Amino acid sequence: MIPFLPLQSINASFEPQLSQAVQRVVQSGWYLLGEECKAFEGEFARWLGASHCVGVGSGLDALTLALRAMAGLYHWPAHAEVIVPDMTFVATAEAVVLAGLVPVLAEVDDNALLTVAHAERVRTARTRAVIPVHLYGHPADMPTLCEWAGQHGLVVLEDAAQAHGAEVGGKRVGCWGHAAAFSFYPGKNLGALGNGGAVVTDDAGLARQVRTLANYGAQEKYRHEVLGVNSRLDEVQAAVLRVKLARLDADNEARRQAARLYAKGIRSPHVVKPYQGDTQRSVFHIYPLRCLHREALARHLAAQGVETLVHYPRTLSQQPALQPYVANPAEPHPHALCWAVQELSLPMSPLLTANEVSHICEAIHQFNL
Repeated sequence: MIPFLPLQSINASFEPQLSQAVQRVVQSGWYLLGEECKAFEGEFARWLGASHCVGVGSGLDALTLALRAMAGLYHWPAHAEVIVPDMTFVATAEAVVLAGLVPVLAEVDDNALLTVAHAERVRTARTRAVIPVHLYGHPADMPTLCEWAGQHGLVVLEDAAQAHGAEVGGKRVGCWGHAAAFSFYPGKNLGALGNGGAVVTDDAGLARQVRTLANYGAQEKYRHEVLGVNSRLDEVQAAVLRVKLARLDADNEARRQAARLYAKGIRSPHVVKPYQGDTQRSVFHIYPLRCLHREALARHLAAQGVETLVHYPRTLSQQPALQPYVANPAEPHPHALCWAVQELSLPMSPLLTANEVSHICEAIHQFNL
């Protein structure tokens, strides 16, 4: 079986550096808010081209804390609205609700990405921010989105949870908006050995507020200025991420090479392959196909020894937990629904070989109804 993501093998490829990093933390006796996290924050910010990075407990926390900090610093009114694409992981909208704001769901394009046209359709006088999601590792059109947001006085928070290293016009995602949220969930392109996340920004005041909120609302011990939470990137995860960050450019290029082989080798009238614009450089966290007969194709590939997954089988509009909070829960979004019923994710990792890609492409070619 060709696994969807051979995580154990990926982590083994970082040995002995990975075990050495963990042991270094164990022997240090310092496990939170220490030198490893501080070093990783600086290294990740420099790698992206951002001024500040704040390590937090998860990608969801990164989104939520960034929104809470923005709402306070920018004096947003109660029930301010935030535009979110309808096709994304639920955390993007959950963060809006958890920050005390109102998610407004927008249609996506043929690549499952938010566009200016779709965002403009749902913008109201109550809109204060927009969250472009770089879904599957494919970057949204940030130049046009940022220009549009600036024209209307809106804040841009990038959801870059799946897009570590993706670029638009040579500039990495995470550096386009007012801030960006990253996840270091183990399966990400830059993945920890547990949960982790980060907020990156060029705004020193915003970074300071996120750090305060993430540390029980305190900038100094036992003096709590606001009601905060406990959300810190621990020292073990930071040390692991430092090891993996050093190889991330090479790993992303290996994913791009696998994607090029997929694009060249998949020849089937039953599937639609992902598309990239001339200025967009994906990191292919996911290689998503669309197929009208997804379940049949998945069964066929499994019989041929190929593991697949679905990202995601429901739009945000279809999530029961969000129904009471979304401003426009009943608005139809045909493109988002299309992705929900047709998307099938093929195996993708830095370790995926040319022979494995060839086998997968041939299996797809053999698929018949």
